[in-house]
Amino acid sequence: MIDEFFPDVEAIRYEGPDSDNPLAFRWYDADRVVLGKTMAEHLRFGVCYWHSFAWDGSDIFGAGTLDRPWNPSSRTGDATLDPMDAAQLKMAAAFEFFEKLGAPFFSFHDVDIAPAGATFAESARNLDEMVDLAAEHMERTGTKLLWGTTNAFSHPRFMAGAATNPDPAMFQYAAAQVAHCMAKTHQLNGANYVLWGGREGYETLLNTDMRRELDQLGRFMNLVVEHKYAIGFDGTLLIEPKPMEPTKHQYDYDVATVFAFLQKYGLAEEIKVNIEVNHATLSGHDFHHEVATAVNAGIFGSVDANAGDDRLGWDLDLFPRSVEQMTLGMLEILRGGGFTTGGLMFDTKLRRQSIARDDLFHGHIGAMDTMARSLLAASTLLEDLDAQRDDRYARWNARRDILDGEVSLQRLHDAQLTAPEPEPVSGRQELLDRLVARHIERAR
Repeated sequence: MIDEFFPDVEAIRYEGPDSDNPLAFRWYDADRVVLGKTMAEHLRFGVCYWHSFAWDGSDIFGAGTLDRPWNPSSRTGDATLDPMDAAQLKMAAAFEFFEKLGAPFFSFHDVDIAPAGATFAESARNLDEMVDLAAEHMERTGTKLLWGTTNAFSHPRFMAGAATNPDPAMFQYAAAQVAHCMAKTHQLNGANYVLWGGREGYETLLNTDMRRELDQLGRFMNLVVEHKYAIGFDGTLLIEPKPMEPTKHQYDYDVATVFAFLQKYGLAEEIKVNIEVNHATLSGHDFHHEVATAVNAGIFGSVDANAGDDRLGWDLDLFPRSVEQMTLGMLEILRGGGFTTGGLMFDTKLRRQSIARDDLFHGHIGAMDTMARSLLAASTLLEDLDAQRDDRYARWNARRDILDGEVSLQRLHDAQLTAPEPEPVSGRQELLDRLVARHIERAR
């Protein structure tokens, strides 16, 4: 066994904006109070298990590049390791990282922390053993579980979907996985359980009965809700929207699509959304648009904080680095009252050429600083912007009769026959853009 996986890295501390130490926070001061809560309480940072510890740096064009001695498939891993021994090694590395980084939360798929067995029963036993070990690590380090989830998309059995599969045997297998993983999430006191329909969609309508598949998905989600109550899990259920990839068209395309689905199948009071930044931009929306849509619909839950590339049309899961983009997102999160059970999960991965172990720290430190500075800018921007927005709609204060249903369309028509021509008022968009920039510059 390896005693320490990151021997050259000590616990990451806050040193302030003027620090030149690359292994220190410049903006994230966990105990700093902003709008009545600490930064740690506002941001609720989490590290994902899959990209950070299960991925070896491989892609469709090449083998793994990363230095990951805990991963048998990596260039520095031991391919002869027993799968369960390797899982224990990986977990030791993960919790060392969580503790040194100071991230309060983590998240996982079932197959991230426990190897799949030859049967579902064996896979379940493996997960049971690794969850017991995770509980010990969590007790020792104080790290908490933001959410658990099931990987029902990677195995060939799910090539045509899980809940939407044309074969009910695949539906049953996926249901069994979710039931078991949710129980393990509950065992670890997870705050949420995420449902990402990795292959819940279609490649062509020539062989797809869309109505049937959506009905299957609606029944599946209702079963999940029933199981949540049956086992006493009091965390939040979250669907993660994505427009495409791996399928051509995903059924959970964006927040508005998910909300319509939840309403149709009687789930709007039971399930919220986990919004991933890169998924939002792939769907043609800004991140802050998706947050505002979810808040307005009453289904905002959590965020996967990452980034894409405007010139690449696939999911890159880069570390967030645009303070402007994230300030606008944090502004809508603050307007919505902030996180309750959710948080900012870094569903992020290194570039394949960032092969050193400590690169993982640099990526997360930079991302945490980006989000912390965005919080500071959004917190001061909030009052200025809301005052200007209220002023823009002030004339409605004298016309509550319209929204209260006291006038008819005909009455409005008749009134306009003698009313003066209304005068438009500037939206002040360029001024507001400058206001955003000024608050970012002044964020301290």
